[in-house]
Amino acid sequence: MTTLLAYLKSNELAPALPEGEAQKLAAELESLSGLLVYPRSIAATQGKLFFLARQGNDKYLGILETGSREYEVGSKEVGFSGQMRPVTVEDAELTLTTGPTTPANAAALRATLPFLVARPLGLRKSAGCGDRLGLATPGHIRAVRRSTMVPILAQQSMRENARTGRTPQQVMDEAMWGVFQEGWRDGFGADADHLKTTHDIDICVAAGYTFFTIDPGEYVDNSANTAPVSELQPKIEALPWHILDSDPEDTQRRLADRPIDLGDFSLTIGQTELARATAKYGRAVAHTVSMYRHLAEAKGELPFELEMSVDETETVTTLAEHVYIVHELKRLGVKWVSLAPRYVGEFEKGVDYKGDLAEFEKSFARHFAVAKAYGPYKLSLHSGSDKFSIYPIAARVAGELVHLKTAGTSYLEALRAIAALNPALFREIVAFALERYPADRATYHVSAEASKVPDITQWPDDKLTALLDDFHGREVLHVTFGSVLAHPAFREPFFAALRGNEETYYQMLERHFDKHLGPFGR
Repeated sequence: MTTLLAYLKSNELAPALPEGEAQKLAAELESLSGLLVYPRSIAATQGKLFFLARQGNDKYLGILETGSREYEVGSKEVGFSGQMRPVTVEDAELTLTTGPTTPANAAALRATLPFLVARPLGLRKSAGCGDRLGLATPGHIRAVRRSTMVPILAQQSMRENARTGRTPQQVMDEAMWGVFQEGWRDGFGADADHLKTTHDIDICVAAGYTFFTIDPGEYVDNSANTAPVSELQPKIEALPWHILDSDPEDTQRRLADRPIDLGDFSLTIGQTELARATAKYGRAVAHTVSMYRHLAEAKGELPFELEMSVDETETVTTLAEHVYIVHELKRLGVKWVSLAPRYVGEFEKGVDYKGDLAEFEKSFARHFAVAKAYGPYKLSLHSGSDKFSIYPIAARVAGELVHLKTAGTSYLEALRAIAALNPALFREIVAFALERYPADRATYHVSAEASKVPDITQWPDDKLTALLDDFHGREVLHVTFGSVLAHPAFREPFFAALRGNEETYYQMLERHFDKHLGPFGR
């Protein structure tokens, strides 16, 4: 059995403790600190022991050490802030520091414990676990432990940050504290999601993100999908050819009327079909190229991964369009790890796939053929939350080369917890969400109707969680998160209920994400 003093004296990063030993050391640390210690968080390196603890609804970083709390890591002096006091363990005089979970302490901890630093994940099948509250990471990790997917645990779009009042650095730090709390040492990614500007890139680079999702959706010309042939040429001529480093004639020579080997089949793109693809996606390709070049310069020698996303557009990405996009990206030197086309069917927020599953499987398999031929790279399922009917298809077809992206479903599980913990607050949130829905739905792909949300005024408290299983109720609650979280009457009691009953929330998340990750393998 490892003793506290023996574990403390580890010079290199000590192995994670078995559950029983971790609980024993946690009890000793609780006696020393007067705080409730998370056993899995205990880690030791360089003669110091680190742990996360809580008192009430607040969490604290604990450090037990024999020397100064300032020490060298590489060429950087790393300091932790907090209250220091002497303690005695097995007749040894030690120093115990307890400090708040501040950005400075988060940065110092990352510099000390390498498993807390986000990293590229490569071509392993992966799942992005968006967290709009900054509280969900422990629940996500508990589900990930039983899966074969690698997690992206810091994931937020700029749109979501604006609506929740968070910054990319806060998202990163809150995910990191969750990783620390759960003692997750198997690596995680950080996704700067749906980036539209170079300014967004710079903020996320500074915060240490490793995965960058470029969203050129506003540069996609959906009208090219059905425009008369006579209108395509002016659209093509107006493209930024100086960025594309080509011209219309060369594009036709490269891709039109020649068989393209896609493994089990070949594809020949006609001249008109290619003209439509060029007119539709040419600006999107150019924007992605510009963003990639800026990102590569901003990251310097640091590794990063790129995803291109055109899923939030009006029209389906055809196979020819997919080929055009990736052929041009590759020609222009862009390297990417995953791509999210606009698939057939409907990927609405927070609900299952709407469409013909046989048609989806056929289309997905053909897109996967492109991903293998031009990559390999992963096919990304955006708005992937709760698309339970297509997970087996994606897993069967793509194997390792798949990325699942979720976000709002964790917020919905938070509402499920609120419904169980504070029914009166939940009822007020639902009434407010129904008022806000007409405005808040504007930037989301949803079809729910507020008039079809069940009237819960006569429901007993113990039945309220059922509203989270209703199609219309889920979508209304999903897209109104920003308004709810910004409302002063809701925000404080909302977070207080979840922080004060975190195990309730974690258990709901773990159960819910098991359903997401399980189909991809255990």
